[in-house]
Amino acid sequence: MAKLRTLKKDIDYLISEVLGDCYTFVYLYPDKKKEAIEIINDAVEFRNKMFERANKPDGKYDKKLVKVNYKSINQDLLTCVDGFFKRISELTKK
Repeated sequence: MAKLRTLKKDIDYLISEVLGDCYTFVYLYPDKKKEAIEIINDAVEFRNKMFERANKPDGKYDKKLVKVNYKSINQDLLTCVDGFFKRISELTKK
């Protein structure tokens, strides 16, 4: 089972990459700032939800349930971060 500390670092790292790409996008395309700000707000809200899920796992005293919870957090993290990057790339195509 992955450590909670490592999971939180992964969440922070991936969301910071999304935010960095959004800020770079805003710098390159200042006319599309509003759309990029929406992605930033969604990413920060998602980060907070992931931290809340990580801090309060289901079945706190059952190691199997905690492990399943952390795996689902990891899977949700990867799919949502991929979605954020797709949204950013869609903005560049417009």
